[in-house]
Amino acid sequence: MAASGPQAIDGFGRRFRYLRLSVTEVCNFRCDYCLPNGYRKTPGASFLTLMEVRRLTQAFARLGLTKIRLTGGEPTVRRDFTEIVAAIAAQEEIRKVAVTTNGWNLEKCVQDWRDAGLTHLNVSVDSLDRDVFQRITGHDRLPAVLRGLDLAMEAGFQSVKVNAVLLRGSIEQELERWADHVADRALSVRFIELMRTGDNADYFARNHIGGQVVRDWLAQHGWTPRIREADAGPATEYVSPDHRGLIGLIAPYDAGFCDGCNRLRVTARGKLRLCLFGEGGVDLRPYLSEEVEMDALVEQVASALGAKPRAHALHQGNFGDTPNLAAFGG
Repeated sequence: MAASGPQAIDGFGRRFRYLRLSVTEVCNFRCDYCLPNGYRKTPGASFLTLMEVRRLTQAFARLGLTKIRLTGGEPTVRRDFTEIVAAIAAQEEIRKVAVTTNGWNLEKCVQDWRDAGLTHLNVSVDSLDRDVFQRITGHDRLPAVLRGLDLAMEAGFQSVKVNAVLLRGSIEQELERWADHVADRALSVRFIELMRTGDNADYFARNHIGGQVVRDWLAQHGWTPRIREADAGPATEYVSPDHRGLIGLIAPYDAGFCDGCNRLRVTARGKLRLCLFGEGGVDLRPYLSEEVEMDALVEQVASALGAKPRAHALHQGNFGDTPNLAAFGG
């Protein structure tokens, strides 16, 4: 159990048990809704080291967080990714170690990640149509990603999930494909509503579609929502008596979406982001040296939460200083 002391609670009484930790801004995909021109290096501090990641996650564990999700960019491009997983998994207070990946290294490395202590796996697969997948991501890798996904299903993870960005056009065909795919697979597929960022204004205007289209389709086909776990992410998941798997929806433009926020974010350069669509961040890097008392790091995080806003301002067209989702881990 986490020691008594400061807890991760904001000014609205929301308790945080879930950290999304970006370990790199680098991505080897060129998804047209995020990095259509590929990753471009930006000036600034280097990414967090293994030692800094270990110290950072120890501090969040002391604040009562029990779930760490590694994000990017593409987190698995780091050569020490498996070591990062192992360092976090070795902490008794952390019960869930997760990753969100594009699946590039999945087929080759998934068993190594599981052996290192990874418990939860999310894989981004925006289409089951090979041509559409290549058009969106810039790579013809769907067969390899799906082979890796099948290996993951056999590797003993506590959960395996798929993320797909909700895009205008072929959504009904995609829902039908995924419903067929999870008919006999214990897999959760979540459609994520496209979000406006600094770099995607024209793309967003052409392709954004509200999450209600997914709810309507699910209701028409006999799917019903299930109760969320306390440390679950923002998805509402739906079950069907005719399917082993689940279909979910993450709809950040819904009214009240932020009311139950239970997650914090730290960027790959060590800034605590109080909202994905906020501005700036609280720099934790000066506290990550082993020469600084751990209590100082813990207190810095706990005190910063008083400035966390009640909700994002996406409805007002305010996306903060988020240039794209790869920059801060989505």
